[in-house]
Amino acid sequence: MRVTVLGAGDAFCSGGRRHSGYLVEAPDARFLLDCGTTTLLALKSLGIPADRIDFVALSHLHGDHFGGLPFLFLEYIYENQRSRPLTIVGPPGTEERVRTLHAAMYRELSQRPCCFDIRFRELMPGQQTALFGVQLLPFRVPHQERDISFGYRVETAGRALLYSGDCGWNEDLVRYSHGTDLFICECCYFQTETSFHISYPRIAQEQHRLGCKRLLLSHIGREVLERQGEVSLECAHDGMVIEV
Repeated sequence: MRVTVLGAGDAFCSGGRRHSGYLVEAPDARFLLDCGTTTLLALKSLGIPADRIDFVALSHLHGDHFGGLPFLFLEYIYENQRSRPLTIVGPPGTEERVRTLHAAMYRELSQRPCCFDIRFRELMPGQQTALFGVQLLPFRVPHQERDISFGYRVETAGRALLYSGDCGWNEDLVRYSHGTDLFICECCYFQTETSFHISYPRIAQEQHRLGCKRLLLSHIGREVLERQGEVSLECAHDGMVIEV
């Protein structure tokens, strides 16, 4: 499994980092974990053809995690015409939100017949699904007040990956990290403590409980960047490639 960090930043693009997006390449599938607004820019900057993507798994429906989809659609319609279906997996409400966003950004285009099918698969927490030989297990994480936010445990080709999405600290991160080869964990804050994002001191305190082979901090916020001298855990950066 190969993971390319397309965007390691928070919603504010702190430190010039791009919005959330991770390209996962396995023997039988290539897919995105989240598709922030800068995802197409990242793919082109890194020389990665967008048509490699078989499906997209969304952690939640905040703009810096799914706002890049209309640009991806645009690419598939005009620049690199796509004929095979694109599947988008996410929490309840995904189809409505994606279609509404597409219509808001490109109203006339969104109303025309498309050259490829967009297929949606909305999941509930704990509902495991298989796509292209990839096992996805979504679990609910604390981030939004009403809407569901997911973390994902991903298994394929004998490898396991955990992606926290955006969330506050929760015990499911410990539970699902055991036996994983890579855990991509959000780290938005340093001194600020909230129930919906993780601070660096908290993840540093809890790291000994995690059963992952490699911990990678991402969704890096301004506070973490300002105190980089105090950060000893590995942090993601845009364009980073991890061989798992």
